[in-house]
Amino acid sequence: MRIGSLLAAWGRPRATDIALTLSGSSPNALKAHYLSSIDVFRDLPRSEVDRLAETTRMITCERGRVVYRAGESNEALFLLKTGKVQIVRESADGKRLISSVLEPHTFFGEMALIGQRLPQDSTAEAVESALICVLSRKDLERLIMQYPKVGIRFLEQLSARLLETEAVVEDFAFKGVPARLAGALLRLSATAQEATVHASHQELADMIAAYRETVTLALDEFQSHGVVRLGRRSIEILDELALEKLAAS
Repeated sequence: MRIGSLLAAWGRPRATDIALTLSGSSPNALKAHYLSSIDVFRDLPRSEVDRLAETTRMITCERGRVVYRAGESNEALFLLKTGKVQIVRESADGKRLISSVLEPHTFFGEMALIGQRLPQDSTAEAVESALICVLSRKDLERLIMQYPKVGIRFLEQLSARLLETEAVVEDFAFKGVPARLAGALLRLSATAQEATVHASHQELADMIAAYRETVTLALDEFQSHGVVRLGRRSIEILDELALEKLAAS
């Protein structure tokens, strides 16, 4: 899928979205504000950020909307401004594995830009209404050539994601459901930088390759020991140290 058809399918950003985010700001000022908050662009001069704001497109993706599907080819990098996006892998028989849940001020969809421009190997879905900026491959390559630090920041982010993926694979290989669940809760809490994790039992099950019923039983056990407090689509971590011990068991 080309960038043009992708944007056409989503439509233009609504004026109400922009007004609610930065009241009184122009669309380009809004984009410049968000672009400067992305870690990989923190070394860019203001003039370059303003230039990107003029050439990139910003769209709103409602909760539950698919940003792209596995197998699609799109030469663009997606920059998450607000909201949450989850990266999902699906088997031929419909089983789902949520490989990551992304918070604002990061990027995704990078695999379609690396190497031989392979199709996306996973599906990206909006967990909640998300504001996303679309950066073309051409602009990204120009930035890396002109500002090598952007490439270094990009590699730093990819390396961190690889290390996290390796840790998850190790959990799958050597740990049971309670330990994998504890590890997932800690990762989600650290990413969101808050003690309360906002996810359903099914979403947690999809993250650790387990049945929802098994996750529910494990969470009930955690709550009975005072480790967490369960709410509607929320798990508040009460004893982080105990959760860390569970994750390491």
